Amino acid sequence: MLKKLVLTGAAGRLGSYLREPLARLADEFVSTDIVDDIGSCLANETYIKADLASLDDMMGVLKGADMVVHFGAIGDEAPFDAILESNIKGAYNVWEAAYQNGLRRVVYASSIHAVGMHPKTDFIGTDAPHRPDTFYGLAKCFAEDLGSLYWDKRGLESVCMRILSAAQVNNPRALGSWLSYDDLIHLVERAIDTPVTGHTIVYGVSNNDRAPVDNHLANFLGYRPKDNAEQFAEAVLAEAEQANPQDRAQMCQGGPFATVELGNSGTASMNIVQDKKEL
Repeated sequence: MLKKLVLTGAAGRLGSYLREPLARLADEFVSTDIVDDIGSCLANETYIKADLASLDDMMGVLKGADMVVHFGAIGDEAPFDAILESNIKGAYNVWEAAYQNGLRRVVYASSIHAVGMHPKTDFIGTDAPHRPDTFYGLAKCFAEDLGSLYWDKRGLESVCMRILSAAQVNNPRALGSWLSYDDLIHLVERAIDTPVTGHTIVYGVSNNDRAPVDNHLANFLGYRPKDNAEQFAEAVLAEAEQANPQDRAQMCQGGPFATVELGNSGTASMNIVQDKKEL
């Protein structure tokens, strides 16, 4: 049991599924985001409005914490200046505040978009070189390298979870990339309770028959996903157009992010269901 655990991005869709299970892992649970209010708080939960772009805000939020689960920042491709403030400076502020406050570990929501231009047919591992598909993916590369630097030079552990697609399965790409909410929770829990992690990268993907990535180098985390997107395959493929092997949006790990113009939304064409959990 942790003394204090902090979740950034608590007002987001994925954050809404993490609040309740993470609150059970700590005596004191702090949720933070930039919205004024997230509604009712859990018994041991406190909500603090804070801006990732402010080091002072992050210093205050992380004071006395054991770990931070960092899911905050812009969750889509956007103009570089916006990514710089929220996703790049924001990551630095989280890691620096974690270091100054003596935290043990940062658990970070990285993304497949850090390696999004790799072909899906390459079946890449967690040691694949960075190959971002957008400014958004570039910021994930920065944060992963930041985690490596702070581990090597300052002894601050990190687990960087390269999430593929944690959303309802309604397209062919998701048959391989799906991360169910239950498996997401399981992954974050293992990132928190594994005794020693150093700087670790792991793919956030369910136990899909068609998963395009290899997690064997992160086996020591004990992440064993149970859900499989194959249950949706017949219905999804029946409605899908014939695949085009010349289309990088279908061939690359990053999906539509691999073809979108830099600075433009990558999720706009993805039909993501906003099934945020209400507590």
